[in-house]
Amino acid sequence: MATTTASAKGAGKGIKEFIFEWEGKDRNGKIVRGEMRAGGEAVISASLRRQGILVTKVKKRRGTGGKSIKQKDISVFTRQLATMMRAGVPLLQAFDIVARGSPNPRLTKLLNDIRQDVETGTSLSAAFRKHPLYFDGLYCNLVEAGESGGILEALLDRLAIYQEKTVALKGKIKSALTYPIAVLVVAFVVTAVIMIFVIPAFKDVFKSFGAELPAPTLFVMAMSEIFVAYWWLIFSVIGGGLYFFFQSWKRSEKMQKFMDRLLLKIPVFGQLIYKSAVARWTRTLATMFAAGVPLVEALDSVGGASGNAVFAEATEKIQRDVSTGASLTTSMQTTGIFPIMVLQMSSIGEESGSLDHMLGKAADFYEEEVDDAVKALSSLMEPIIIVFLGTIIGGIVISMYLPIFKLGAVV
Repeated sequence: MATTTASAKGAGKGIKEFIFEWEGKDRNGKIVRGEMRAGGEAVISASLRRQGILVTKVKKRRGTGGKSIKQKDISVFTRQLATMMRAGVPLLQAFDIVARGSPNPRLTKLLNDIRQDVETGTSLSAAFRKHPLYFDGLYCNLVEAGESGGILEALLDRLAIYQEKTVALKGKIKSALTYPIAVLVVAFVVTAVIMIFVIPAFKDVFKSFGAELPAPTLFVMAMSEIFVAYWWLIFSVIGGGLYFFFQSWKRSEKMQKFMDRLLLKIPVFGQLIYKSAVARWTRTLATMFAAGVPLVEALDSVGGASGNAVFAEATEKIQRDVSTGASLTTSMQTTGIFPIMVLQMSSIGEESGSLDHMLGKAADFYEEEVDDAVKALSSLMEPIIIVFLGTIIGGIVISMYLPIFKLGAVV
């Protein structure tokens, strides 16, 4: 009796399970391999023996290591889960299939942890909320709305579409910003190499001329002397400065607000970031509202999802106004940051009772605008970067050849 009671208590607490990779031979002597979740190797061996498999090797899959989990991984997982649930696959089995098919051990461990929570009676949304690093408030709220309304498959599908569009939009912004940043880094490295290794060689040659050097040449040589003497300090200051800048941007709320305001005012890039924020704001609100989340509650997740502190502050003001009875369009208009088209679409949506549809259309429009802006920016940046590099590298080369031209004229 005591043993039974102890076993019941252990079952109540739940035995921690792991993923094991096994290898063995079937009744025909053929080598077979597979994976199984269990509490230990003995359980695996016993289960496989009942199936007529002679186990030769059992190894626990490592749950650590691998690449970090990115938003794209969560987007793919959401799409797979939505597809399988719509096809009638049970939730726990769907988690098993996705976890086994994932090449990233960290994602596999995350999904196994969530599966264990659900298996012990925790709701899916509550299990997701235990991992806020990967599942934000919007994600958990939509899943909770799907569970309570009995439409989890539909909301997972809508959530997958939202995440796919968000990932694609972020990718476009990154591709537009990565190219010029990479060129600036390469230009700095090339300039530093020329200053440290090439210019000193020219300096020794010019000393033998015994003539007065042109001003541009003297300036470049002086810069070279600074680089040669303090190259370690220059690289340390620039590297450390960038590190502390990005850390303060990441951790300081005041710095985030300042930079988000500044980014919106940058020529060319500012409009791209602004349209991206508008697209994400309208897409998020449309998704939340279509899922049946009340407007005031939906606005909780919208500001942060826009990715910009200016829009987050505006969303807080809109939420306060809407909670006191003001219309959404009027509240948006008072912030002064939304374009006229979005305000008109919102007004039509409120009047016709199709706010989610109209905001979705606005999001589609601005996502296309971002796409067009990225293409135009890419074609515009190429000649600008060529001129920039030509001015820097060409200026250095010409400055170093001026004394040679001068010497040729004298001869």
